[in-house]
Amino acid sequence: MDVKIIKSAEDYEAAMTRLSALMSLDPQPNSKEENELELLALVIRDFERQTVPPVKADPIESILFRMDQMQLSRKDLEPYIGSISKVSEVLSRKRPLSLSMIRRLNQGLGIPADVLIEDVACVDEAPEIDYTRFPLKEMMDRGCFGNFKGSAQKLKDYAEDLMSGFMRELQPKQMGAAFLRAPLHQRGDRQADELAIQAWRMCVLRKAKDVRLVREYKKDTITLAWMRELARLSVFNEGPRLAQEHLARHGILLIIEKHFRRTFLDGAAMLDGAGRPVVALTLRHDRIDNFWFALMHELAHVALHLTPDASFFSDDLDRSNSQAVEEEADAMAQAALIPPESWDAARVRQTLASEDAVALAEEIGIHPAIVAGRLRHETKDYKLLNRLIGKIGQVSVTFAQ
Repeated sequence: MDVKIIKSAEDYEAAMTRLSALMSLDPQPNSKEENELELLALVIRDFERQTVPPVKADPIESILFRMDQMQLSRKDLEPYIGSISKVSEVLSRKRPLSLSMIRRLNQGLGIPADVLIEDVACVDEAPEIDYTRFPLKEMMDRGCFGNFKGSAQKLKDYAEDLMSGFMRELQPKQMGAAFLRAPLHQRGDRQADELAIQAWRMCVLRKAKDVRLVREYKKDTITLAWMRELARLSVFNEGPRLAQEHLARHGILLIIEKHFRRTFLDGAAMLDGAGRPVVALTLRHDRIDNFWFALMHELAHVALHLTPDASFFSDDLDRSNSQAVEEEADAMAQAALIPPESWDAARVRQTLASEDAVALAEEIGIHPAIVAGRLRHETKDYKLLNRLIGKIGQVSVTFAQ
Protein backbone atom coordinates (compact mmCIF):
# COMPACT_ATOMS: atom_id res chain seq x y z
CA MET A 1 0.00 0.00 0.00
CA ASP A 2 1.58 3.23 -1.18
CA VAL A 3 -0.88 6.13 -0.78
CA LYS A 4 0.59 9.55 -1.54
CA ILE A 5 -0.67 13.09 -1.02
CA ILE A 6 -2.34 14.37 -4.16
CA LYS A 7 -0.57 17.45 -5.54
CA SER A 8 -1.79 17.72 -9.14
CA ALA A 9 -4.64 16.88 -11.46
CA GLU A 10 -2.61 13.91 -12.75
CA ASP A 11 -2.20 12.58 -9.21
CA TYR A 12 -5.96 13.02 -8.69
CA GLU A 13 -6.82 11.06 -11.84
CA ALA A 14 -4.47 8.26 -10.84
CA ALA A 15 -5.96 8.14 -7.35
CA MET A 16 -9.50 7.99 -8.71
CA THR A 17 -8.51 5.13 -11.04
CA ARG A 18 -6.98 3.20 -8.18
CA LEU A 19 -10.03 3.92 -5.98
CA SER A 20 -12.33 2.53 -8.65
CA ALA A 21 -10.21 -0.59 -8.99
CA LEU A 22 -10.21 -1.22 -5.24
CA MET A 23 -13.95 -0.76 -4.99
CA SER A 24 -14.50 -3.31 -7.78
CA LEU A 25 -12.49 -5.85 -5.74
CA ASP A 26 -14.98 -5.58 -2.86
CA PRO A 27 -12.20 -6.07 -0.30
CA GLN A 28 -12.68 -8.05 2.89
CA PRO A 29 -12.96 -6.15 6.22
CA ASN A 30 -9.59 -5.26 7.78
CA SER A 31 -7.75 -6.41 4.68
CA LYS A 32 -4.81 -4.52 3.20
CA GLU A 33 -6.98 -3.50 0.24
CA GLU A 34 -9.73 -2.13 2.49
CA ASN A 35 -7.25 -0.10 4.51
CA GLU A 36 -5.80 1.31 1.27
CA LEU A 37 -9.32 2.12 0.05
CA GLU A 38 -10.19 4.06 3.22
CA LEU A 39 -6.93 5.97 3.24
CA LEU A 40 -7.17 6.77 -0.48
CA ALA A 41 -10.74 8.08 -0.01
CA LEU A 42 -9.54 10.44 2.75
CA VAL A 43 -6.71 11.76 0.57
CA ILE A 44 -9.08 12.30 -2.39
CA ARG A 45 -11.67 14.07 -0.18
CA ASP A 46 -8.99 16.38 1.23
CA PHE A 47 -7.82 17.32 -2.28
CA GLU A 48 -11.40 17.98 -3.44
CA ARG A 49 -12.08 20.23 -0.48
CA GLN A 50 -9.10 22.37 -1.41
CA THR A 51 -9.66 22.54 -5.16
CA VAL A 52 -13.33 21.91 -5.97
CA PRO A 53 -15.83 24.64 -4.95
CA PRO A 54 -18.62 23.29 -2.73
CA VAL A 55 -21.94 22.58 -4.43
CA LYS A 56 -24.66 24.70 -2.82
CA ALA A 57 -27.70 22.78 -1.74
CA ASP A 58 -30.69 23.34 -4.02
CA PRO A 59 -33.58 24.96 -2.08
CA ILE A 60 -36.32 23.07 -3.93
CA GLU A 61 -34.53 19.74 -3.58
CA SER A 62 -34.11 20.52 0.12
CA ILE A 63 -37.86 21.12 0.48
CA LEU A 64 -38.67 17.90 -1.42
CA PHE A 65 -36.19 15.98 0.72
CA ARG A 66 -37.80 17.29 3.93
CA MET A 67 -41.27 16.45 2.56
CA ASP A 68 -40.09 12.90 1.95
CA GLN A 69 -38.53 12.69 5.42
CA MET A 70 -41.68 13.92 7.14
CA GLN A 71 -44.11 12.26 4.71
CA LEU A 72 -45.69 15.61 3.83
CA SER A 73 -48.01 16.26 0.90
CA ARG A 74 -48.15 19.48 -1.11
CA LYS A 75 -51.28 20.38 0.85
CA ASP A 76 -49.19 20.22 4.04
CA LEU A 77 -46.95 23.00 2.69
CA GLU A 78 -49.77 25.56 2.44
CA PRO A 79 -49.13 27.01 5.95
CA TYR A 80 -45.53 27.72 4.91
CA ILE A 81 -45.86 28.73 1.24
CA GLY A 82 -49.49 29.69 0.64
CA SER A 83 -52.25 28.37 -1.58
CA ILE A 84 -51.93 25.04 -3.36
CA SER A 85 -51.29 26.86 -6.65
CA LYS A 86 -48.46 28.85 -5.04
CA VAL A 87 -46.99 25.62 -3.63
CA SER A 88 -47.11 24.11 -7.12
CA GLU A 89 -45.44 27.16 -8.68
CA VAL A 90 -42.64 27.14 -6.09
CA LEU A 91 -41.92 23.42 -6.42
CA SER A 92 -41.93 23.66 -10.22
CA ARG A 93 -39.52 26.64 -9.99
CA LYS A 94 -41.98 29.08 -11.57
CA ARG A 95 -42.11 31.30 -8.45
CA PRO A 96 -39.17 32.31 -6.23
CA LEU A 97 -39.38 31.87 -2.48
CA SER A 98 -40.26 35.08 -0.66
CA LEU A 99 -38.63 36.05 2.63
CA SER A 100 -41.81 35.22 4.52
CA MET A 101 -41.90 31.74 2.93
CA ILE A 102 -38.24 31.19 3.81
CA ARG A 103 -38.89 32.29 7.38
CA ARG A 104 -41.86 29.94 7.79
CA LEU A 105 -40.07 26.97 6.17
CA ASN A 106 -37.07 27.54 8.42
CA GLN A 107 -39.13 27.85 11.59
CA GLY A 108 -41.74 25.22 10.76
CA LEU A 109 -39.75 22.53 8.95
CA GLY A 110 -36.24 23.29 10.17
CA ILE A 111 -34.72 23.82 6.71
CA PRO A 112 -31.67 26.11 7.06
CA ALA A 113 -32.37 29.61 5.78
CA ASP A 114 -29.04 29.81 3.93
CA VAL A 115 -30.07 26.74 1.93
CA LEU A 116 -33.41 28.29 0.96
CA ILE A 117 -32.02 31.65 -0.15
CA GLU A 118 -30.87 30.64 -3.61
CA ASP A 119 -30.71 34.11 -5.11
CA VAL A 120 -31.30 37.15 -2.95
CA ALA A 121 -32.16 39.24 -6.02
CA CYS A 122 -35.15 36.97 -6.67
CA VAL A 123 -36.59 37.31 -3.19
CA ASP A 124 -39.74 39.40 -2.97
CA GLU A 125 -39.37 41.53 0.15
CA ALA A 126 -42.70 43.32 -0.25
CA PRO A 127 -45.43 42.35 2.19
CA GLU A 128 -47.80 39.70 0.91
CA ILE A 129 -51.45 40.41 0.19
CA ASP A 130 -54.05 38.65 2.31
CA TYR A 131 -56.44 37.70 -0.48
CA THR A 132 -59.04 36.41 1.97
CA ARG A 133 -59.75 40.03 2.96
CA PHE A 134 -61.27 40.85 -0.43
CA PRO A 135 -65.11 40.94 -0.62
CA LEU A 136 -65.04 37.48 -2.16
CA LYS A 137 -68.74 36.69 -1.78
CA GLU A 138 -69.79 39.96 -3.45
CA MET A 139 -67.25 39.41 -6.21
CA MET A 140 -68.47 35.86 -6.79
CA ASP A 141 -72.05 37.11 -7.00
CA ARG A 142 -70.96 39.60 -9.70
CA GLY A 143 -69.40 36.84 -11.78
CA CYS A 144 -65.79 37.84 -11.15
CA PHE A 145 -64.74 34.20 -10.71
CA GLY A 146 -66.50 32.70 -13.69
CA ASN A 147 -68.61 29.66 -12.83
CA PHE A 148 -67.00 29.18 -9.42
CA LYS A 149 -69.55 28.73 -6.62
CA GLY A 150 -68.78 27.89 -3.05
CA SER A 151 -69.19 28.54 0.64
CA ALA A 152 -67.43 31.29 2.54
CA GLN A 153 -64.78 28.79 3.64
CA LYS A 154 -64.24 27.51 0.12
CA LEU A 155 -63.84 31.10 -1.08
CA LYS A 156 -61.16 31.65 1.54
CA ASP A 157 -59.40 28.39 0.66
CA TYR A 158 -59.16 29.41 -3.00
CA ALA A 159 -58.91 33.17 -2.45
CA GLU A 160 -55.46 33.66 -3.94
CA ASP A 161 -56.17 31.45 -6.95
CA LEU A 162 -59.47 33.21 -7.65
CA MET A 163 -58.06 36.72 -7.26
CA SER A 164 -54.93 35.96 -9.27
CA GLY A 165 -57.01 34.55 -12.11
CA PHE A 166 -59.38 37.51 -12.05
CA MET A 167 -56.51 40.00 -12.17
CA ARG A 168 -54.77 38.16 -15.00
CA GLU A 169 -57.93 38.47 -17.10
CA LEU A 170 -57.93 42.25 -16.69
CA GLN A 171 -54.48 43.55 -17.50
CA PRO A 172 -51.73 40.92 -17.19
CA LYS A 173 -48.97 43.55 -17.26
CA GLN A 174 -50.55 45.83 -14.67
CA MET A 175 -52.51 43.69 -12.26
CA GLY A 176 -50.77 42.01 -9.38
CA ALA A 177 -49.38 42.67 -5.94
CA ALA A 178 -47.77 45.94 -7.04
CA PHE A 179 -51.12 47.19 -8.34
CA LEU A 180 -52.78 46.35 -5.04
CA ARG A 181 -50.07 48.03 -2.98
CA ALA A 182 -50.20 51.27 -4.97
CA PRO A 183 -51.53 54.20 -2.90
CA LEU A 184 -55.15 55.23 -3.37
CA HIS A 185 -56.38 58.80 -3.34
CA GLN A 186 -59.58 58.68 -1.31
CA ARG A 187 -62.01 61.42 -0.37
CA GLY A 188 -64.00 60.97 2.83
CA ASP A 189 -63.41 60.65 6.55
CA ARG A 190 -65.11 57.28 6.96
CA GLN A 191 -62.84 54.26 7.33
CA ALA A 192 -63.23 52.58 3.96
CA ASP A 193 -62.05 49.06 3.20
CA GLU A 194 -59.16 49.57 0.77
CA LEU A 195 -59.30 46.05 -0.64
CA ALA A 196 -63.04 46.43 -1.24
CA ILE A 197 -62.27 49.66 -3.11
CA GLN A 198 -59.63 47.82 -5.14
CA ALA A 199 -62.14 45.07 -5.92
CA TRP A 200 -64.63 47.68 -7.13
CA ARG A 201 -61.89 49.34 -9.18
CA MET A 202 -61.06 46.03 -10.85
CA CYS A 203 -64.72 45.42 -11.63
CA VAL A 204 -64.81 48.82 -13.34
CA LEU A 205 -61.69 48.01 -15.34
CA ARG A 206 -63.18 44.65 -16.34
CA LYS A 207 -66.11 46.47 -17.93
CA ALA A 208 -63.87 49.16 -19.43
CA LYS A 209 -61.60 46.69 -21.24
CA ASP A 210 -64.52 45.47 -23.35
CA VAL A 211 -65.45 49.00 -24.52
CA ARG A 212 -64.04 50.14 -27.85
CA LEU A 213 -63.88 53.88 -28.45
CA VAL A 214 -63.72 55.40 -31.90
CA ARG A 215 -61.72 58.40 -30.75
CA GLU A 216 -58.70 58.83 -28.51
CA TYR A 217 -58.96 61.25 -25.60
CA LYS A 218 -57.12 64.53 -26.15
CA LYS A 219 -55.72 66.46 -23.26
CA ASP A 220 -57.51 69.75 -22.56
CA THR A 221 -60.76 68.42 -24.04
CA ILE A 222 -62.52 69.00 -20.72
CA THR A 223 -63.01 72.70 -20.08
CA LEU A 224 -65.61 74.56 -18.06
CA ALA A 225 -67.47 75.52 -21.23
CA TRP A 226 -67.39 71.91 -22.47
CA MET A 227 -68.77 70.67 -19.14
CA ARG A 228 -71.57 73.28 -19.23
CA GLU A 229 -72.65 72.04 -22.64
CA LEU A 230 -72.62 68.48 -21.30
CA ALA A 231 -74.80 69.54 -18.35
CA ARG A 232 -77.51 70.68 -20.76
CA LEU A 233 -78.20 67.01 -21.51
CA SER A 234 -79.64 66.76 -18.00
CA VAL A 235 -82.99 68.15 -19.18
CA PHE A 236 -83.67 64.99 -21.20
CA ASN A 237 -85.18 61.86 -19.67
CA GLU A 238 -82.34 59.88 -21.22
CA GLY A 239 -79.78 62.47 -20.11
CA PRO A 240 -77.40 60.10 -18.22
CA ARG A 241 -77.21 57.67 -21.15
CA LEU A 242 -76.78 60.54 -23.62
CA ALA A 243 -73.93 61.82 -21.46
CA GLN A 244 -72.26 58.39 -21.62
CA GLU A 245 -72.47 58.42 -25.42
CA HIS A 246 -71.18 62.00 -25.60
CA LEU A 247 -68.18 61.16 -23.41
CA ALA A 248 -67.38 58.08 -25.52
CA ARG A 249 -67.23 60.28 -28.63
CA HIS A 250 -64.47 62.24 -26.87
CA GLY A 251 -62.45 59.21 -25.73
CA ILE A 252 -63.79 59.06 -22.16
CA LEU A 253 -65.44 55.96 -20.71
CA LEU A 254 -68.38 56.25 -18.33
CA ILE A 255 -68.84 53.00 -16.39
CA ILE A 256 -71.64 52.26 -13.93
CA GLU A 257 -70.62 49.78 -11.24
CA LYS A 258 -72.48 49.26 -7.97
CA HIS A 259 -70.42 49.96 -4.87
CA PHE A 260 -69.21 47.24 -2.52
CA ARG A 261 -70.03 47.25 1.16
CA ARG A 262 -67.65 49.32 3.30
CA THR A 263 -66.50 51.45 0.36
CA PHE A 264 -68.86 54.46 0.70
CA LEU A 265 -68.17 55.28 -2.93
CA ASP A 266 -70.08 57.65 -5.20
CA GLY A 267 -67.57 57.56 -8.00
CA ALA A 268 -63.98 57.64 -9.17
CA ALA A 269 -61.74 58.86 -11.94
CA MET A 270 -59.03 56.50 -13.15
CA LEU A 271 -56.89 55.41 -16.07
CA ASP A 272 -57.37 51.96 -17.57
CA GLY A 273 -54.61 49.68 -18.83
CA ALA A 274 -54.49 51.50 -22.15
CA GLY A 275 -54.18 54.90 -20.45
CA ARG A 276 -57.75 55.91 -21.30
CA PRO A 277 -59.63 58.10 -18.80
CA VAL A 278 -62.46 56.28 -17.05
CA VAL A 279 -65.20 57.91 -15.00
CA ALA A 280 -66.95 55.34 -12.82
CA LEU A 281 -70.14 55.98 -10.84
CA THR A 282 -71.86 53.71 -8.32
CA LEU A 283 -75.31 55.36 -8.29
CA ARG A 284 -75.22 54.80 -4.54
CA HIS A 285 -77.67 57.71 -4.39
CA ASP A 286 -79.66 56.93 -7.50
CA ARG A 287 -80.93 60.47 -8.12
CA ILE A 288 -80.59 62.96 -10.94
CA ASP A 289 -78.90 65.64 -8.84
CA ASN A 290 -76.33 63.22 -7.41
CA PHE A 291 -75.56 61.70 -10.81
CA TRP A 292 -74.79 65.03 -12.45
CA PHE A 293 -72.70 66.39 -9.60
CA ALA A 294 -70.73 63.15 -9.25
CA LEU A 295 -70.16 63.04 -13.01
CA MET A 296 -68.91 66.63 -13.11
CA HIS A 297 -66.72 66.09 -10.06
CA GLU A 298 -64.97 63.08 -11.62
CA LEU A 299 -64.60 64.86 -14.96
CA ALA A 300 -62.91 67.70 -13.07
CA HIS A 301 -60.43 65.15 -11.67
CA VAL A 302 -59.76 63.93 -15.20
CA ALA A 303 -59.15 67.48 -16.40
CA LEU A 304 -57.12 68.73 -13.44
CA HIS A 305 -55.46 65.85 -11.63
CA LEU A 306 -55.44 62.51 -13.43
CA THR A 307 -51.95 61.45 -14.60
CA PRO A 308 -50.05 58.15 -14.97
CA ASP A 309 -48.50 58.84 -11.56
CA ALA A 310 -51.86 59.73 -9.96
CA SER A 311 -54.15 57.35 -11.79
CA PHE A 312 -56.99 56.81 -9.32
CA PHE A 313 -59.23 59.21 -7.39
CA SER A 314 -62.17 57.80 -5.43
CA ASP A 315 -64.87 59.88 -3.80
CA ASP A 316 -67.37 59.67 -0.97
CA LEU A 317 -69.27 62.84 -1.81
CA ASP A 318 -71.33 62.69 1.37
CA ARG A 319 -68.23 63.92 3.19
CA SER A 320 -66.53 67.27 2.86
CA ASN A 321 -62.80 67.31 2.28
CA SER A 322 -60.17 69.98 2.76
CA GLN A 323 -57.69 68.47 0.31
CA ALA A 324 -56.82 70.94 -2.43
CA VAL A 325 -57.58 68.49 -5.25
CA GLU A 326 -61.06 67.85 -3.86
CA GLU A 327 -61.82 71.52 -3.35
CA GLU A 328 -60.74 72.18 -6.94
CA ALA A 329 -62.92 69.36 -8.29
CA ASP A 330 -65.92 70.54 -6.22
CA ALA A 331 -65.52 74.12 -7.44
CA MET A 332 -65.26 73.13 -11.10
CA ALA A 333 -68.26 70.77 -10.83
CA GLN A 334 -70.44 73.41 -9.17
CA ALA A 335 -69.42 76.05 -11.71
CA ALA A 336 -70.12 73.68 -14.60
CA LEU A 337 -73.65 72.97 -13.39
CA ILE A 338 -74.59 76.45 -12.15
CA PRO A 339 -72.40 79.43 -13.07
CA PRO A 340 -71.25 81.25 -9.90
CA GLU A 341 -72.78 84.55 -11.02
CA SER A 342 -76.15 82.87 -11.54
CA TRP A 343 -76.01 81.19 -8.15
CA ASP A 344 -74.97 84.37 -6.35
CA ALA A 345 -77.99 86.24 -7.76
CA ALA A 346 -80.45 83.35 -7.47
CA ARG A 347 -83.76 84.32 -5.87
CA VAL A 348 -84.37 80.72 -4.78
CA ARG A 349 -81.62 80.99 -2.18
CA GLN A 350 -83.86 83.39 -0.26
CA THR A 351 -87.30 82.01 -1.04
CA LEU A 352 -86.51 78.25 -1.14
CA ALA A 353 -89.53 78.03 -3.45
CA SER A 354 -89.99 75.35 -6.09
CA GLU A 355 -91.07 77.84 -8.76
CA ASP A 356 -87.87 79.84 -8.26
CA ALA A 357 -85.76 76.70 -8.48
CA VAL A 358 -87.48 75.77 -11.74
CA ALA A 359 -87.01 79.31 -13.08
CA LEU A 360 -83.26 79.21 -12.38
CA ALA A 361 -82.95 75.79 -13.99
CA GLU A 362 -84.74 76.98 -17.12
CA GLU A 363 -82.55 80.07 -17.27
CA ILE A 364 -79.37 77.99 -17.19
CA GLY A 365 -80.72 75.06 -19.22
CA ILE A 366 -80.36 72.26 -16.66
CA HIS A 367 -82.68 69.87 -14.82
CA PRO A 368 -84.46 71.45 -11.80
CA ALA A 369 -83.25 68.59 -9.58
CA ILE A 370 -79.71 69.94 -9.91
CA VAL A 371 -80.77 73.29 -8.46
CA ALA A 372 -82.72 71.53 -5.71
CA GLY A 373 -79.72 69.35 -4.87
CA ARG A 374 -77.39 72.34 -4.66
CA LEU A 375 -79.82 74.14 -2.36
CA ARG A 376 -80.27 71.10 -0.10
CA HIS A 377 -76.51 70.73 0.17
CA GLU A 378 -76.03 74.40 1.00
CA THR A 379 -78.81 74.55 3.61
CA LYS A 380 -78.18 70.99 4.94
CA ASP A 381 -81.95 70.52 4.74
CA TYR A 382 -82.31 67.24 2.85
CA LYS A 383 -86.10 67.28 2.96
CA LEU A 384 -86.23 70.49 0.96
CA LEU A 385 -87.78 70.43 -2.53
CA ASN A 386 -88.40 66.69 -2.50
CA ARG A 387 -90.79 66.96 -5.44
CA LEU A 388 -88.07 68.41 -7.66
CA ILE A 389 -85.51 65.84 -6.52
CA GLY A 390 -87.76 63.03 -7.68
CA LYS A 391 -87.76 59.33 -6.92
CA ILE A 392 -84.82 57.07 -6.23
CA GLY A 393 -83.92 54.93 -9.25
CA GLN A 394 -84.38 57.55 -11.97
CA VAL A 395 -80.81 57.23 -13.22
CA SER A 396 -80.20 53.49 -13.17
CA VAL A 397 -83.34 52.88 -15.22
CA THR A 398 -81.89 54.91 -18.11
CA PHE A 399 -78.87 52.58 -18.31
CA ALA A 400 -81.04 49.47 -18.04
CA GLN A 401 -82.95 50.28 -21.22
